[in-house]
Amino acid sequence: MNSFGTIFRVHIFGESHGPSVGITLDGCPAGIPLSAADFVHDIERRKGGTQLGTTPRKEDDIPIFLSGVFNDTTTGAPLTIIFENNNTRSNDYTKQRTTPRPGHADFTASIKMGGFEDYRGGGHFSGRLTVCLVAAGVIAKKILALKNIHCSAILKEVGGEADIEKGIANAVALGDSVGGIVECVTTNVPVGLGEPFFNSAESLISHAVFAIPAIKGIEFGSGFAAAKMYGSTHNDAIQNKEGVTLTNHAAGIVGGITNGNEIIFRVAVKPTSSTPKVQQTYDNQADTVVPFSVKGRHDLCIALRVPVVLEAVTSMVLVDLLMLEQQVGRVIK
Repeated sequence: MNSFGTIFRVHIFGESHGPSVGITLDGCPAGIPLSAADFVHDIERRKGGTQLGTTPRKEDDIPIFLSGVFNDTTTGAPLTIIFENNNTRSNDYTKQRTTPRPGHADFTASIKMGGFEDYRGGGHFSGRLTVCLVAAGVIAKKILALKNIHCSAILKEVGGEADIEKGIANAVALGDSVGGIVECVTTNVPVGLGEPFFNSAESLISHAVFAIPAIKGIEFGSGFAAAKMYGSTHNDAIQNKEGVTLTNHAAGIVGGITNGNEIIFRVAVKPTSSTPKVQQTYDNQADTVVPFSVKGRHDLCIALRVPVVLEAVTSMVLVDLLMLEQQVGRVIK
């Protein structure tokens, strides 16, 4: 579905080439100072066209508040924000009605929606909608900051290269797209957040993370390397009554509940499916497999723009868990 969260609940809507994309936040506390200026930093981090390897499509992405904000302060009512789509080239996608892009949702969305989906720019399945997640993250980060909780993500590698520029250059030389790995760290997380079994801290973070297009894997702390370790090595020795541990193989979460240490996880971002490299795909009009090359404006490496989105969804989850623990009230004071 298009909603996520229990108390701090995020609803996302819109299509890539429709009039706008947006979010409605229900459960947002009253009394949070909020204006368009608060969104500039994170929105700029997500924008395409600002660095080599990102799409040349540029949108102003100025948040328009439809409800929930009065006198530059949240009211406690549902908060709705939209971002207009003004720089679209829908004709680039006409051919995809008969030749869906390999690796993209073109084929699966068409089958699921009976051919009624908005296919332009990937429609509702486009990375364009991550601007909405970033907007939710701006507000969530403001709430977390009241508890001195801070979330930060960084691109660790591209195409297997720790040198990001080299990884991008390799893809450019090959005329292909490329993936990457992004790491997210959250500090000052209190002990006790998480609702096992199904709403454990890892479960909710993972759920939100996989809502980001192109994410194909996640690991917390030692992750898959833990399968090769012994328990005496993997166990994090508790050092004091605050729960500080000598190591952090568990990434700050034990039994699905935060233990007071840093939450650390990494995600694998797949190569952009819209690659200029010639591939094969099924032509549903000719009923045959044909050569296919993607035209239009696309990211060479989606991973470049993922860090700020990763921070956003992580912050959304932690705010919701804080509210479930009644550590954040309905009114900010």
